[in-house]
Amino acid sequence: MVSVTSKFQVTIPREVREDLNIQAGDRVVFVKDASGLWVLKPLQDLMDVMLDDTSPPRRTNK
Repeated sequence: MVSVTSKFQVTIPREVREDLNIQAGDRVVFVKDASGLWVLKPLQDLMDVMLDDTSPPRRTNK
């Protein structure tokens, strides 16, 4: 569990940082998955997926 500061900042727990290989200065993003859950991802991981994705773009009706 983490607390949110008055500036809406949180400290990512060590176990999470280690599992995601997040280092000081890294950028992270919050992504909503298909089931509606929010997932924390290192920005580099998301960029790697986007650059490696060869499937055509998907359109959504939102």
